[in-house]
Amino acid sequence: MRLKSIAIAIAASVAGLLATAPAASAAAPGVSIQGWGSGNCPQGMLCIWPNWNHPPQGPVETPSLTTNSEWTGSIQGFNFYNGTGRDAVISGFTFGSSIPFKNCAPAGGTGGDLYIPVNVTKVTWQLTPC
Repeated sequence: MRLKSIAIAIAASVAGLLATAPAASAAAPGVSIQGWGSGNCPQGMLCIWPNWNHPPQGPVETPSLTTNSEWTGSIQGFNFYNGTGRDAVISGFTFGSSIPFKNCAPAGGTGGDLYIPVNVTKVTWQLTPC
């Protein structure tokens, strides 16, 4: 009986914490969920930079790519920032190899990195979240 009382008390505590926790979607628009801003990426664009650089305001170097439409070509990429209202898929190959690579760039002012240098060859836009 004592264990049942302890379990009820724990459940009530957890429920109270969950009720007061802020929603995950409460992040302000234009603020990266990864911890850095848009840098010099124009508003409403997807930008990809060639090098690792995560200052709080975002990368300050010239982006390798700035687009808000379907794109094919060949650029070096490492960091990205998606300031559009659509999810994008960044495709290519790991730098210096023929190993295929794909990464989602979520919509709405999110920044991230591709984890390794990538030869980006395509950006496609998604109608549904990727």
